[in-house]
This record gives sequence, C-alpha cells and structure tokens, in this order.
Amino acid sequence: MSEELQPVPHPEQQEPSPDGQEVVATETPATDSAVSPGIEDLQARIAELEREKAELRDNWLRAVADYKNFKRRTEQERADLIRNASAALLLKLLPVMDDLERAMASVTPDVAETPWYGGFKLIPQKLQTILESEGVTRMQAVGEAFDPNRHEAIIYEPSEDGEDGKVIAELQRGYMLRDRVLRPAMVKVSQGRKQSSASETANE
Repeated sequence: MSEELQPVPHPEQQEPSPDGQEVVATETPATDSAVSPGIEDLQARIAELEREKAELRDNWLRAVADYKNFKRRTEQERADLIRNASAALLLKLLPVMDDLERAMASVTPDVAETPWYGGFKLIPQKLQTILESEGVTRMQAVGEAFDPNRHEAIIYEPSEDGEDGKVIAELQRGYMLRDRVLRPAMVKVSQGRKQSSASETANE
C-alpha cells in the first residue's frame, strides 16, 4: 500500500478560495516612519550640527586671536628687554663721558697746544658718536622751565630778573634715549626775585 502524495502548493501559487474565486495575496507596504527618520528628527539634527559648527568656529577664532595676542606680547617683551639692556649699558657710559668733558674743560692753554691733546680730544668725540648712534642725545636744560620729569633740582637760588622755576645753571648734563629720559639733568633753579640788602636799599 502506498500513501497518496498531496501536491505542495508553490508559494507563488494562489490557493482557491472556498467560493472558487482566486485569492490574490497582497504585501503590506512599510510605513514611512519605518524606512527613514521623520522630518522633525532631521531638522533637529541639522540644528544640532549648526550649533556645533558655530561653536567650533568661535573656538577657532578665539584660538587665532589668543595666538596673535601672545605673539604680539612676546615680541613687545623681547623689544623691551633689548631696549632696557641697552639703556642700562648706555647709562653706565655716561659717567665716563662726564669725566672726559671735565678733563677737557680743565686743560690749560699750554697743554691744549700739545700734539697728544689733539689725539685725546678724539676719545670723547668717538664716544659721543657711539651714543648718538644708539639714540642718545644731550638734553637742553639752561633757560628751560623746570620739569621734574627731566630735571633734578639740586640748588634753588633767587633770580635777578625775578623769574621763578626756571633752570639757570646745569650742574650735570642730562641725556635722552630717543623719546624718554635716560638720565635727568642736575640743575640750579631760580626761586623768585633776589632780596635787596639794607645797604643797597639805602643807596637807592
């Protein structure tokens, strides 16, 4: 005896309905939400990326600005260091210049005519040339109004013309280093009119 084999319907074949009509199988299409994220999600993601982009750009601009400020500050500090070092060295040379000028001022006429003095005069001239090449210039003091930023008052003396606060003598030369004071000038300053003595008043 053999069992009767039943035909296996192919998946693509449609089984007839009980009423004899052919049943067509239909596939249910996937919803849009299952295939791709919604428009709201995309817009939220775009907004988040825009915020990240703006934040990264701000951080980059801030880093560039900080670097520029650091570079400018470093260059300024380096320039100040060089300038201050030069000023310290030049300031040490000024007393040498003072001594040479005092020595020349005290030379007698017979010494001034000797050949060696002619060579000696070249020393302060060369030193003055070096100072000028570094931006050091002599300060004009006599006849100027007293300025505590440029002058150091050593003596106050009554004046014949009655002017007050005027430099009437220079005791030590002052020097400028470009636009700032390297060494203030030691000066004598006028202080009002000179008082007449009793004898001078009687003679008048």
